[in-house]
Amino acid sequence: MHRNTLVFLNHKKKSISGNLLTIILLLSGTVTINAQQITRLKLHDAWQIAEKNNRFIQKTHIDEQISGETVKTKKELRLPEVELHSLYFRITNLTEFQSGFLQGKQVTKTIPEIYDVSAAFRMPLYAGNKINHTVKIAEKESELMALKSEKTTNDVKLQVVASFLGIYKMMALKEIIAESIKEEQERLKEVQSFKKHGTVTKNEVLRAELQLSDRELDALTNRKNIAIALHDLKTIMQLPEGQLIEPDTTQLLSGLQHIESYDYFLKAALDNEEMKMVQKEVEIRNLEKKVVKSNYYPVISLFGNYSFKYPNYMFFPPDPYLYSLGQVGIEATFNLSTLHKNKAKSRIADRQSERQKMEAGIVKDAVEDKIFADYTHYQESLARIPVTEKALALAVENYRIVKLKYLNQLVLITEMIDADNALLEARYKNTATKIEAAMKYYELLHTADRLH
Repeated sequence: MHRNTLVFLNHKKKSISGNLLTIILLLSGTVTINAQQITRLKLHDAWQIAEKNNRFIQKTHIDEQISGETVKTKKELRLPEVELHSLYFRITNLTEFQSGFLQGKQVTKTIPEIYDVSAAFRMPLYAGNKINHTVKIAEKESELMALKSEKTTNDVKLQVVASFLGIYKMMALKEIIAESIKEEQERLKEVQSFKKHGTVTKNEVLRAELQLSDRELDALTNRKNIAIALHDLKTIMQLPEGQLIEPDTTQLLSGLQHIESYDYFLKAALDNEEMKMVQKEVEIRNLEKKVVKSNYYPVISLFGNYSFKYPNYMFFPPDPYLYSLGQVGIEATFNLSTLHKNKAKSRIADRQSERQKMEAGIVKDAVEDKIFADYTHYQESLARIPVTEKALALAVENYRIVKLKYLNQLVLITEMIDADNALLEARYKNTATKIEAAMKYYELLHTADRLH
């Protein structure tokens, strides 16, 4: 029989309604706990979920689709424009005044109903290569949007990595604090035992209780931070609010190693999405400059029309017959005002092209600085790991010696607490240094566009 049911039967002094409510709550809580299964996620699994669900990535995919449709609309500028036209109206008789104002009225009969059905087309043959350049600009902008989408995806991946490693660090701290709490609880029992035998003062008991209280507060704060970080990770991946997840961090630190040379990463970084994007911007500015200069050339178009009309007003008085008439030809137009007005536009386009080239140089310098900093920080992080491991070994030995002295009542509890704090800090710093090295490694891969 369930333990809670036995408790219910044994406590007969309680009211029946209260016990029934207690059982219902206990059973419902048990069902909820059993129903909520924790999903363990590896880093690559989280990347795939984020790529599929993240709103920022989905937004860039929509922008890609829009830019693709824009290319199609620009290509349609090459197609002829076809227009259908129909007309029906009635007119009055024609009245002439041959002897002055409203004098000598002469009325000529007209055919009152007029019909007109016509079709016309116009197709550009030459416009200074303006249409071709406009299409190329749209294609470059579509390629630029694809690069932005790729960069957004990699940025989200780095966010997932940062969340994983941040949670890993807090989970490691959780284990360290839990072990420390266990140690503090045992120490408190020892101090209370010493106090009963009169070998320590009340002050040392208070210090032990205060140390245990501090550790329990640290554990509470860390649990809340883990919950917040897990919630942020679920938001990045757009997982349901109630879904329980646990990052699988077993392989996160396995990639720490001495990697390829700096030149390898520098070459890769100078071909990353950011550099490709700024180069596309340069190409777009150059094409825009050509579009402006194409205004100096005439526009040549092929045109034609064909219509059915009634009556025949080509003559007057009109003939009461349906007639058709068509024409086809080539038209050339040149706007003389562009010879003056286009000069300022051309100068602006030239300056914008120069400005974009300067922007490309600025981005290149920033990428070089970033890859150098990432590579240097990663090498520094690797060098810090042996130092923290040595410090941890020293802290463990110091704690062992001080604890032995404390048990023999050769040192005060303050020294024991100091040794305990030093050990906790050394353990956490060793783990944190490895996690930070992993983060620097992923940041290096991200800058070099090698985060796959």
